Amino acid sequence: MLPELTAILLTVALTAYVVLGGADFGTGIWDLTARSERMRARIKGSMSPVWEANHVWLIFILVVLWSGFPRAFGSIMSTLAIPLFLAAVGIILRGSAFALRGQAASIFEQRSLGSVFALSSLLVPFFLGTVIGGIASGRVPVGNATGDALTSWANETSIMIGLLAIVTGAHVSAVFLGADAKRAGEDDLVEAFRRRALGSGLVAGVFAIAGLIVVNSDVPDLFDGLTSAPALILVLASGAAGLLTLWLEWHTRFEPARYTVAVAVGSIVAAWALAQEPYLLPPDLTVTEAASPDATLTALLVAVLIGLVVLIPALVWLFRLTLRGDLDKSTNA
Repeated sequence: MLPELTAILLTVALTAYVVLGGADFGTGIWDLTARSERMRARIKGSMSPVWEANHVWLIFILVVLWSGFPRAFGSIMSTLAIPLFLAAVGIILRGSAFALRGQAASIFEQRSLGSVFALSSLLVPFFLGTVIGGIASGRVPVGNATGDALTSWANETSIMIGLLAIVTGAHVSAVFLGADAKRAGEDDLVEAFRRRALGSGLVAGVFAIAGLIVVNSDVPDLFDGLTSAPALILVLASGAAGLLTLWLEWHTRFEPARYTVAVAVGSIVAAWALAQEPYLLPPDLTVTEAASPDATLTALLVAVLIGLVVLIPALVWLFRLTLRGDLDKSTNA
């Protein structure tokens, strides 16, 4: 029971990071393609209050995985060291570029920092996606660096998931930015983000279907899990939520679209977890086999509960202030 509870915590945290962190990374694409400073200002205004908070979920995932499933943690970190290192470099460069761009002394410096910000916004979700693909496709064997350092992440499934991570982040980001622009009364930006949301949503749908085709060819066991109950129910729910999101975007109803797009993305993450159950590292290591002793898991879950009592209200309050526009008002004042 304790291993399963810990695995559920990991899935919830991963879902939060894919949605919120993905939206964060997606802004880099729209910042790169922005045609006006007003659009860049909207992107910065939407990101600034929450961009650091989004990475809380990544830290949470690493700590829980390390403490709760050390064998899996060691296997993942050693075999997939290359994409994890590149993702970490991207996170550092992205944060530095975002923080320093406002202090640029010349147009050249500003554009250079903007390019670093945009490029790292593409690289981080791609390489993190390849990590998920390596795990899901069963290319991370148990042991210290026992998997192939290259093909464990440079394969069909991993590359497809990496590309899907980029496109999905761009779509979620366009929805969130459209909602912020509408709340601020920036009608021209609302229309601009509406077009971006619809376009990226259609592309994300195509990539999702293509991903299933690739998985069917490369990892038949995972495909069978995704197309069988209960994972199939979540896959269908994701598709339905995605279509509803497109309808809401067409009618510029971005506020409810925030939640439907989160459901679409979160359902796929949960479907993957169910599809490879009971394995944490398929096909060799189950959740139970990978888990720490019960005493360690009990201490971990108690610590997480105490931490969430402090963290969740703070995050809820932060996002509430952001969604209501209170932080924009204080900044303008």
